[in-house]
Amino acid sequence: MSDDEERPVDDATGTRTTGHTWDGIGELDTPLPRWWLWIFYATIIWAIGYMIAYPAIPLLNGGSSGLLGWNSRTAVEQEIDSVAQARETLDVQIASMSFDEIEDHPELMDYARRSGASAFKLVCSQCHGSGGAGDQQLGYPNLNDDAWLWGGTKDDLFHTISHGVRNDQDPLARASVMPAYLELGILQPKDIGDVAHYVLAISGQDHDAERAALGATTFAQQCAACHGVEGEGNHLLGAPRLNDAIWLYGGSYDQIVAQIGNPQMGNMPPWNERFSEAQLKKLAIYVHSLGGGN
Repeated sequence: MSDDEERPVDDATGTRTTGHTWDGIGELDTPLPRWWLWIFYATIIWAIGYMIAYPAIPLLNGGSSGLLGWNSRTAVEQEIDSVAQARETLDVQIASMSFDEIEDHPELMDYARRSGASAFKLVCSQCHGSGGAGDQQLGYPNLNDDAWLWGGTKDDLFHTISHGVRNDQDPLARASVMPAYLELGILQPKDIGDVAHYVLAISGQDHDAERAALGATTFAQQCAACHGVEGEGNHLLGAPRLNDAIWLYGGSYDQIVAQIGNPQMGNMPPWNERFSEAQLKKLAIYVHSLGGGN
């Protein structure tokens, strides 16, 4: 008796089994369809051809390069070059145009805003936040409001971004200095407290009226030259406005006293060494579009 004859036949299907059983279940001896086998063989042939044509085989010092010489790194570099060439024409236009001229071209303005947003996320969001809201605790200004130390026009922003603030790298960096009134002995602690109450008063906060009245005199003598008679600030001097609710280092009584006695003054690096004029303009346009600015 042959081996085939020894294998039992399944009663339900009439198909001979392989002779293998598991927990009372037999395996039918049903050949794979011819079409399936040919497709399977074709995939094997395709895989062998792919391994020969493209990088696929790991070697001791790298991998096979493939007969076609293609690799994903080269493809990405070519794509980046293609995009850069497409942008180059637009960047040349932006670099040669004023902000008013750029605004007259909606498509160019839209490109500048989008490109500026990418650059902002790359180098500015670490301090100013992804949405430009800043960080009061660390002294990073909010870029979404209308409070600007050195002005909020696109030209003002372009200068600030290009040259930075209080840095040693660029002689054109924005610079302003507020004396440490307590540390230098210019004012006594009570005088500073009186001025703080006056600042609270002009900014619309709760304050001691008697002390604010005393602080008004000191403010006029020591502070008004930079911050303005009514605390309106001065863009030319980088002196912040004090008669609103926007504060860089906090607007409570204790925070104002601390800032008068021994002021914090931040700095910002110049970005003209890293970015082209076109990119700096695009950054200024994006920051201006956040909702603040003048």
